[in-house]
Amino acid sequence: QVQLVESGGGLVQPGGSLRLSCAAYGSIRTINTMAWFRQAPGKQREPVASITSGDSTTYADSVKGRFTISRYNAKTTVYLQMNSLKPEDTAVYYCRIFFRYDNYWGQGTQVTVSS
Repeated sequence: QVQLVESGGGLVQPGGSLRLSCAAYGSIRTINTMAWFRQAPGKQREPVASITSGDSTTYADSVKGRFTISRYNAKTTVYLQMNSLKPEDTAVYYCRIFFRYDNYWGQGTQVTVSS
């Protein structure tokens, strides 16, 4: 069994910054990829950023140059540094980790960008 614990969401003004974290606990095997997704009200869940075990990263076009994904703690914790936040970044953010044969989702953390 694997648990993902997310933290770092909140309310921030446009142009501000937040850092999300997601730590994996439990029966941790080799984690292949760690990723962040988000879901805004009335919209489908979409990928935001991902990082592989070799530290290769990918980003959605909408967040390139503003968000940075990284992993730490023997690569069982993933962070999402979000800068220059915009109102359209408002969503519930979910982390997701991929093992060789299965994957797990976090519970989600709310990010609200508003003045």
